Amino acid sequence: MTNFIPIFPLGIVVFPGEEVNLHIFEPRYKQLINDCYASKKAFGIPVVLKNTVAERGTLVHITEMVQVHADGKMDIRTRGEKIFRTLELVKSIPDKLYSGAIVHYPDNDQRQQPKLLQQVINGIRELHQAIGVSKDFKKPDHTLFSYDLAHHAGLSLEEEYEFFGLMHELQRLEYLKRHLGKILPVVSGIESLKERIQLNGHFRELKGFNFNV
Repeated sequence: MTNFIPIFPLGIVVFPGEEVNLHIFEPRYKQLINDCYASKKAFGIPVVLKNTVAERGTLVHITEMVQVHADGKMDIRTRGEKIFRTLELVKSIPDKLYSGAIVHYPDNDQRQQPKLLQQVINGIRELHQAIGVSKDFKKPDHTLFSYDLAHHAGLSLEEEYEFFGLMHELQRLEYLKRHLGKILPVVSGIESLKERIQLNGHFRELKGFNFNV
């Protein structure tokens, strides 16, 4: 199925189910938000990578118009709904300042993978502990999906976009597991290095080598 949607390209990846707060200040996007809010329609956030609008993005709905400032700027809450693939960019829309796109919504297999899910959750918690970060997933473990975890795994924007293109929950969890498998030893090594550096210059009780043994 294809559809035409207004678009708001941003240098972020918005995952399905994710809640994102936005401050709207550009005239074209103030118009877009006003139009979508009045008509209760969704808009798309395609990902901007290396100053280029990428093919994939997320359809989002406005869940709350938090504040409209005197100068017309807006603070809004949105929620990601589903991933789209852009078939054609429509840079100019009659009587509109913003652009649009003709998009396709690929099938997305979100069947849970409980065993693998828990392995990834444990890996992320291990990572957070190693770097001294405290994060709450805000849901019980068994209700989480890969999309709930991706922003917590230390992925770069390019890696998040690569992850974003996987249309099966099993593939997404495997991606996160491999990523954690690569960075956890590095992080652990850095922590060990920090400890060695901090010990340097301190008085330490060390046992000398015994040549008679």
